[in-house]
Amino acid sequence: MTNRLSLPHTERTTVTVANGASLGAYLRDRRERLDPASLGLAVGRRRTPGLRREEVAQRAGLSATWYTWLEQERGGAPSAAALDRLARALLLTEAEREHLFLLGLGRSAEVHERPAEGVSPRLQRVVDALPASPALVKTAAWDVVAWNRAAAAILTDYGALPPKERNVLRMMFLDPVVRSRQVGWEEVARFVVAVFRADVARVGATARVQPLVDELCARSPDFARIWGEHDVRGHGDGLKLLSHPRLGLLEMEFSAFAVDGRPDLGLVVYNPVRPEDEERIRALVAEQKVALRFEAGRAETVST
Repeated sequence: MTNRLSLPHTERTTVTVANGASLGAYLRDRRERLDPASLGLAVGRRRTPGLRREEVAQRAGLSATWYTWLEQERGGAPSAAALDRLARALLLTEAEREHLFLLGLGRSAEVHERPAEGVSPRLQRVVDALPASPALVKTAAWDVVAWNRAAAAILTDYGALPPKERNVLRMMFLDPVVRSRQVGWEEVARFVVAVFRADVARVGATARVQPLVDELCARSPDFARIWGEHDVRGHGDGLKLLSHPRLGLLEMEFSAFAVDGRPDLGLVVYNPVRPEDEERIRALVAEQKVALRFEAGRAETVST
């Protein structure tokens, strides 16, 4: 599990981490690594490598004086909007952008979510390599963007749902089938909402998910009631009991992991506790794979 560093907010811009790096030093280092020629800027005679401070400020739409003060660690802390502009101007990666926010504000950046096709083939292969452990990848808004056959067989058939409906909270509160499979639904629902609230606050996505929250409050009195309690919890790991229509009661341990380089994504894996449950899940997944091959073969025969 990846633990992210959490730093207290400060009014000064000199925010440091364990290795002694500061916001000013990091900005200067990133600026000096950029190639002026590749950005269409005149090279000429430059006293220092990389871009000039005023060039970075212009690219970010900021005052050159203010940006100079920022590098010199003078004045107050920058806003999230200013850091976002600087991240774009300096061509930072997602990981570098998050580090910039940690240095500047003492918290993670609001993540840039990518569409479902943004899940890399490598990450999908990791999920698929767990034949008897339901696994899914979710966004900061808890949209499910990748899953394996075990998750489809045990949790819900995500592939049969429209993309908008592949959301953990929508399924938990609006899908009666998903709700009926939860053992102790009230406790599970409270846990999901509390972790969701903590997740969106951690990545600064509270405003972005407000339409989803408003929709759920309007459509589900249970969600509105639980959301109004303002509880927060960490995801981490724990135990989940699931009532499956074919396999009966399943006891599974769950673990949540951050996806390195993709702060907008989280991986959740459910491992069956009992060996007999693992074998039953394997058998069900194998049965469904055979059924899918049969349906695909029949469709091909009809089309020809």
